[in-house]
Amino acid sequence: MSEQSPRPRTRKAVVPAAGLGTRFLPATKAMPKEMLPVVDRPAIEYVVTEAMDAGLTDVLMITGRNKRALEDHFDRHPGLEQTLAAKGDTRRIEAIRASDLVGHLHYVRQGEALGLGHAVSCGRRHVGDEPFAVLLGDDLIGAQESLLSDMIDVQQRLGGSVVALMEVPEESVSAYGVAAVEPVAGEDPSVVRVTGLVEKPAREDAPSTLAVIGRYVLAPQVFDVLERTAPGRGGEIQLTDALQTLATGEGEGYGVHAVVFDGRRYDTGDKLGYLQAVLELGVEHPELGADLRAWVKDFAAGL
Repeated sequence: MSEQSPRPRTRKAVVPAAGLGTRFLPATKAMPKEMLPVVDRPAIEYVVTEAMDAGLTDVLMITGRNKRALEDHFDRHPGLEQTLAAKGDTRRIEAIRASDLVGHLHYVRQGEALGLGHAVSCGRRHVGDEPFAVLLGDDLIGAQESLLSDMIDVQQRLGGSVVALMEVPEESVSAYGVAAVEPVAGEDPSVVRVTGLVEKPAREDAPSTLAVIGRYVLAPQVFDVLERTAPGRGGEIQLTDALQTLATGEGEGYGVHAVVFDGRRYDTGDKLGYLQAVLELGVEHPELGADLRAWVKDFAAGL
């Protein structure tokens, strides 16, 4: 990235976390789906850590009713720390202090579940007039991947908004927003221009098999577009519809590019994806990995 670029670098993140988690009932009847554990950390902590690692130290979480556990998790717990200190358990003290992000995290409620576009618009006052990232709590990206940082670089270099795309099987396109794309002269092949977006198309209507996954870097002009966006599929305000307007319009903040991602990603909003995340991250765990790998081999041999 040229140091002479006049564009500000993205420094804020919005994390929508107001969903009801109905696909995981009854587990989510009293627990936010974002707090379901992936090995020994709740799923939402992986997402917030990813934002922090990309330099986004100002994170706004969009919450809803019965989400107080999210705030408690990222808060200090002096009583617990004192109990662990009395036992000399410094390892666990360090582990819980890693999630102490008071001062970096802020919260606002989405009063009514009116779609992802509406959730993003709830962050307008906090974000202000600057580009910002959106990270969906259901999507976990491998800790070694640079996807978010790459997207921030592309947005600073090319302007407009940037989405993350990933190849999906043709039979799965109806579960995603799907993009039509074209190459960008002078850019790496993984960076493309988005010429159109369709939310959850029928298989025969999909413009490609490149699906939008849960990482975005958005120009602040998206807020004005969302205000004008009528409810779409499911009666909700769809972020995909606003991005379609940005992709086909002209002017400051318009235009949408994408980074095509082929790294490790887990859809923890899906039961199978959640179990895959637990297993894959579990076998890499520094304490549990060796024993779990041995057990998996024995278990698989008996199938």
